[in-house]
Amino acid sequence: MPLTDIEKIDKEFVWHPFTQMLDWEKDDNIVIEKGDGIYLYDIRGNKYIDGVSSLWVNIHGHNNKELNDAIKEQADKISHSTLLGLASVPSAILAQKLIEIAPANLKKVFYSDSGSTSVEIAIKVAFQYFRQKGAKYKNKKKFIAATSAYHGDTIGSVSVGGMELFHSIYKPLLFETLRITYPYCYRCPFNLKHPACELYCAKEAEKIIGYYADQSAAVIIEPMVQGAAGMITMPAGYMKKIEKACRDNEVLLIVDEVATGFGRTGKMFACEHEDINPDAMCIAKGITGGYLPLAATLFSKEIYEGFIANFEDNKTFFHGHTYTGNQLASASAIKSLELFKKNNIINANAPKVEYFSKKLKEFCGLEHVGEVRTIGLMAGIELVSDKKSKEPYPQKDKIGHKVILKARERGVIIRPLGDIIVVLPPLVIEKNEIDELLGVVYDSIKSVTQEQ
Repeated sequence: MPLTDIEKIDKEFVWHPFTQMLDWEKDDNIVIEKGDGIYLYDIRGNKYIDGVSSLWVNIHGHNNKELNDAIKEQADKISHSTLLGLASVPSAILAQKLIEIAPANLKKVFYSDSGSTSVEIAIKVAFQYFRQKGAKYKNKKKFIAATSAYHGDTIGSVSVGGMELFHSIYKPLLFETLRITYPYCYRCPFNLKHPACELYCAKEAEKIIGYYADQSAAVIIEPMVQGAAGMITMPAGYMKKIEKACRDNEVLLIVDEVATGFGRTGKMFACEHEDINPDAMCIAKGITGGYLPLAATLFSKEIYEGFIANFEDNKTFFHGHTYTGNQLASASAIKSLELFKKNNIINANAPKVEYFSKKLKEFCGLEHVGEVRTIGLMAGIELVSDKKSKEPYPQKDKIGHKVILKARERGVIIRPLGDIIVVLPPLVIEKNEIDELLGVVYDSIKSVTQEQ
């Protein structure tokens, strides 16, 4: 079959995620055939910088020989067997390696397939944990989550999410969630300025956690940066205050590190920025280096022991997925962690992180860039119609979408979150490639916003 027929086949049979298919079926679309390093190649031979790490997952670059070989070697042994009633070599080894690098409080690994499922598991475990803890805790059934949160697209993860655009239609299906305010300093809902505000939003959050403590099983939050909300970065100290409020009120703390884990923020996990010790941590995306789907939810020993009992006591966690702890994915994850250590990625990337942040500051000089937010090699560039008033563009103008199309013409793949342009390259990107990537993004923003 000629490769050029693939686009036709795709349009006929594939329903794409987060995509208005009316537009997709009318447009000429990119069909990726292969990758190498930070680059993607389409069926027509065009080359693109993967400026979003294939949706925030790729760590070591595409077609990395060591990751490829690890997967091939495992495939020659076995590709999958169940973890229901059996163990496997790579999933056991990976669990040990994850606990070695995770926050010290975490001691057990429960595998699944995606970020959404890792969150579902954390929610169900927290709920069941208190149901089994005794009569004193029988009312601890609710969850507290942040405004504008995104935790996935399954019903439980949507319930604790706060993305109205994505999820408002599903409200009749969702369970009630209590809300604390995430610190969106550029558009502060309290009309205050940081740092003069003295983290007013954190103080309000502390009050809510305290007031609803007897009803609440857990707080779930994205540490240090909300990804899908627009790369909204936390001011220093906010996360630590949330942790303390949970500890003081016997509310579990679940951190969603699906997007932030594995070096994205300049630390192995975002928790490390403020020395956070959660009760549960959700990880996925970069866990395998971006090669195969895998997720895990890590738990404290105290939570795990709340499920240890005789079988007839019915305290078993009756939850699992067919491909839980898949051997191929586990082998890829093991090799990815070995590459982190071998190449000293976290420390070696520090100068690149600094350079990335410095180059992005130049965007602030553009007339329609309201704010640039960065942490590690993650960035969000918020576009506005009026810089002084922070007035956003009308949704119908699709400015963010126009920018990413302009960038594609110049050899860069990025994605918008509304009119926030996300830049999140693989961790192996070099400084000259950062120049090329950001140069295209800068010119694309300038070109599109000047045409309006």
